Amino acid sequence: MTDRPDFRPEPRAPKGFQDRRARDVLVERRILEQVSAVYERYGFEALDTPAFEYADALGKFLPDADRPNEGVFALQDDDEQWMALRYDLTAPLARFAAQNWETLAKPFRRYAFGPVWRNEKPGPGRFREFIQCDADTVGSARPEADAEIVSLAVAGLEAAGLPRGAAVIKLNSRKLLNGLLTAAGATAPSQQLDVLRAVDKLDRLGPEGVALLLGAGRKDDSGAFTKGAGLAAPAISSVLAFVQSGGGTRRETLDRIAGVIGGSPQGDEGLADLDRIDMALKGLGVDEDQALFDPSIVRGLEYYTGAVFEAELLLETRDDKGDRIRFGSIGGGGRYDDLVARFTGETTPATGFSFGVSRLAAALRASGQARADTVRGPVVVIVFNADHMADYFAVAGELRKAGIAAEVYLGAAGMKAQMKYADRRMSPAVIMLGGDEISGGTVTIKDLDLGRALAAGVRDHEVWRNERPGQQTIPRGDMVAAVRKILEGERP
Repeated sequence: MTDRPDFRPEPRAPKGFQDRRARDVLVERRILEQVSAVYERYGFEALDTPAFEYADALGKFLPDADRPNEGVFALQDDDEQWMALRYDLTAPLARFAAQNWETLAKPFRRYAFGPVWRNEKPGPGRFREFIQCDADTVGSARPEADAEIVSLAVAGLEAAGLPRGAAVIKLNSRKLLNGLLTAAGATAPSQQLDVLRAVDKLDRLGPEGVALLLGAGRKDDSGAFTKGAGLAAPAISSVLAFVQSGGGTRRETLDRIAGVIGGSPQGDEGLADLDRIDMALKGLGVDEDQALFDPSIVRGLEYYTGAVFEAELLLETRDDKGDRIRFGSIGGGGRYDDLVARFTGETTPATGFSFGVSRLAAALRASGQARADTVRGPVVVIVFNADHMADYFAVAGELRKAGIAAEVYLGAAGMKAQMKYADRRMSPAVIMLGGDEISGGTVTIKDLDLGRALAAGVRDHEVWRNERPGQQTIPRGDMVAAVRKILEGERP
């Protein structure tokens, strides 16, 4: 910053933050409205928590004492306590639940949406501020609560604009993974983490690459060597058999998993949980193509305690240049029974699902499900004479009262520029009132939607100007009905 009187700051958005115009805002707003309606039908209540939380409430995202801005955006309050912009919507829920537990109807079922902030290095498609939408149940240890969250995620994503078959929820269980680690003889925490990280690379490296990482290690194409988990050959075989046991029905997957890790206490407990989830999903009407069991799903290694979910986008997506892009995961969640205990010291079961609204909106656009041309401008009232401004505003007021977006042009340009303005705003129509219309109690309406459609094939512009397609002069009392027909796509 500078106090120089001639200083002119460069207009720029901070790194990792973005301006969003109507195209993005309206798509995200529709997603939130449609998903919220689904969540409320499931009996979840809305909860809005502050943008700031005390830094010590952020759990695993708690900044180091000497680096209060590490991972989050933090500042000191006037009492020297560190506050941070919320990193996600789950930590605030845990704080709220712990703070209000005695007064809540339990289980507590809530949904929330809003911006979250992460003090991380930005990159393509990776922002420091974005909107999340969550639904969680706190206070139920039943696997059926996990199943209902999965059903909620399926219904929510479809309501947001993803047709059936465009996404699938993949489920696994941390208990199964713990059983796998026991069966593989991986007892040291560092070795367990190496095994799970290797499993997480199955899609990218394939079974051969994962096998190397489970064993001595792997050298990549650049020559860099990654030390492996150090498992023996039989253990490597059992891990690969586990992660490749997906496919077919949920029941078939469970049977194959049981053949690999059955007999270990945690593995059997995980199998029992998934069996109950499967039965509940059937009762909820969630079919095999909407939710499946996938043992290769590994997320939240130190966070989730039971079932884990990941929503994978199946639609073909392309960027602005037409090149294929892979979105992969568009949301996820699972069971986290230890988060509220950070405040209370008592284990409190909880399960939930979260998706990034901006990411889902981008996926919908990239797949052609949400297009920019759905964003419409208002009906524009053309200004011919400043002496008639009261008449122009009266027309706009009639349209607004009828629920139709309208504005009076308030620039200083002439008729031609005003028409160009309305076209650039993607206005459906313009209203014109000259002296004759005002004295005669009429209005002239030009259907810009029809004009755009016909202009695409016009060849003789002189004929075009003379014919004035889509233009009609009608009694003032018929204006609202005529404009509404244009908005609904009806033509004379």
